Amino acid sequence: MTASPASPATADPATATVLARDTNQALGIAEFAIGFMNGDFGAPSEAVLDKTRQFFADAAVCGLSAIALGTNAPLVLREEAAEYPRATGGVTVFGSTTPVCPEKAIVANCSAVREWDSNGTNFGYNPALGHTAGEFGHNDFYAVPIAAAQLAGRDGAYALRGMILHDEIRGRLAEVFSLKTYKIDHVVHGAIASAAVYGAMLGATADQIESAIGMTVAHFIPWRAIRAGKQLSDSKGASAAISTEVAVLAMMRSMKGFLGPRDIFRNPEAIWRQFEPTNGDSPFDLVLSHSGDDFAVMGMHFKLGLYEHQSAGALQGMIDLVSQNPDLLENPDLIKTIRIVAYEPAFGIIGDPAKRDPKTRQSADHSMAYIVSTLLQKAIDQAGAAGTGRIADGNDAMWKTLILTPYEFDATAIFRPETRAIMEKIEFTHGGKEYDDRYPDGIPTSVVIETTDGRTLDSGLVMYPSGHARNTTCDLDGILANKAEVLGTLALDDPKPVIERFRFVDRLSAAELKSMNDFAIKSHGRFE
Repeated sequence: MTASPASPATADPATATVLARDTNQALGIAEFAIGFMNGDFGAPSEAVLDKTRQFFADAAVCGLSAIALGTNAPLVLREEAAEYPRATGGVTVFGSTTPVCPEKAIVANCSAVREWDSNGTNFGYNPALGHTAGEFGHNDFYAVPIAAAQLAGRDGAYALRGMILHDEIRGRLAEVFSLKTYKIDHVVHGAIASAAVYGAMLGATADQIESAIGMTVAHFIPWRAIRAGKQLSDSKGASAAISTEVAVLAMMRSMKGFLGPRDIFRNPEAIWRQFEPTNGDSPFDLVLSHSGDDFAVMGMHFKLGLYEHQSAGALQGMIDLVSQNPDLLENPDLIKTIRIVAYEPAFGIIGDPAKRDPKTRQSADHSMAYIVSTLLQKAIDQAGAAGTGRIADGNDAMWKTLILTPYEFDATAIFRPETRAIMEKIEFTHGGKEYDDRYPDGIPTSVVIETTDGRTLDSGLVMYPSGHARNTTCDLDGILANKAEVLGTLALDDPKPVIERFRFVDRLSAAELKSMNDFAIKSHGRFE
C-alpha cells in the first residue's frame, strides 16, 4: 500500500497548511501546532467544534463506565497515578480532586476511555487529496489537551481547540501512512500528536516539540504484537495510553533541554523510510487544516455501543433483517445459517478463526461471530419478554434498544449457551475485490440469513451503517444521547450534569476546567 500519491499535495492556504515531503515535517508539525493554539490562522467552523465536543463527551462517558465497573487496566493505572501526587503542577484523574503527575493522570484517563473499545474511530481516508492509506485510529487522547489546559491555567475553549488539533494531526497522519501494513500499532500517530499538542499548549518552542516528536518515534514504537493471539490482554486496550504517556514524558524532557533526533520523518533509520524507502524525502506530504469545515474529525465515526467498529456493517445488516422479519425473533429456530460477507481487514481481524471461541472480553469484542450473535440474542430475549418480534419502531429505536453494553461482554455472557449456539450458525467469508475496493470509504458488509422454511433473507450491501461519518439517515444525536445515558448511569447516580459538562467543555472557565473531574464514580467491584 502506498502512503501518498507521487504528485505533491495541494491545499487552499486560506484553510490548510501543506508540509511537503521534502521539508522537515516534524518541525512543520511543531510550528503548525504552535500557530494553531495561538490563533495565528483562521478558526474551525462551528460544525467542527460541535463534532469534537461530541467525540469528547462520548469518550469520557466510556471511560467513566469502565472505571465504575472495575476493569483491570484503568484501575491499575489509576492506582499507579495515586502513587505520584503533585500538589503543584499536577492534574486529576476522572472522579478525583487529588492532583497527580500529568503523565500519570493522562495514562490513567486515556486507558479508561479506550478500555471498552467503544469510542470514536477513523479509517484514514481522504480521497479528495488522494490520501487513502487507511490507517486506524481512535479518539483516545483528549486527556492530553485537558491536562495541558489545566496546567496552563486556561479555559475549556482552549482545551477544545487542543482536542481539534490533536485529532487533526493524528487523523491526517493516518491518511498518509499505514502503520498496520508494517505490523506497527496505530497509536504511533496519536503519540506524535500528543507530543505536539502538549508542547504547543504549554509554551514549548518549535525546536523542543520537534525534539520530542523525534524521541517518541525513535524510542517508543509499539508493534501489533499486542493485538495478536487467541486471547487478547490489557495491552491491547492500554496501547494508546502507554504510548501517550511516553510521548508526554518526551515533551517534558525536551522542554528541560534534552535533545532528541531531528527531522525524524526524513531520518533514513526511522520507521517511515525504513518501510517505504525514498531518496531522501519523507514518503508523504501532510496537509493540516486550520480553518473552515474540512478537518479530520469530520470524517471520524461513532460506535453506538460496545463493538469493534469493523463489525458495524454486520450489526446494521442484522438490525435491518430482524426489523423486516420479526418472525425470526419470535421463532429463532427459523434461523438455519447466517452468512456475513465483508472486506479485509475486517475478515482478517475480527473474522480470525482464533476468535471464534473467545474467553476474554478483549477477544470477544474483536470476534465478529460473537458480536453479531450477541446482538441477535439480545433481540431474541427482548422479543420473548415483549411477546412480539417487533421490539422497537425504526432504525434509531432498534439501535437504542439493542445497545451492546459491558454486561454483554462479561464472563457469564461470553459463555452463554444460547449465544454460542448462534455463533455455530455463522459463516464469515471474504467478499474479495468487490468489497475490498469499497473500504475504507465505507464498511462494506452484507448479511444473509437462510431459514429452515426455505427463505433467503439478504440485507444487501451495507456501506455506511449508523454511526459512520457518511451515514445521513440515523438520528445520531439521539442514539449517542441514549448511549451516554446507559453508560453514564453505570458510573454516576445522576449522570446528566457531568455529561453536560463534558458535552459543552468549551463553556467552562479556567477554574471550572481545573475541577472538571470533581465527581464521585460508583463502584461495582471488579468486572468479571
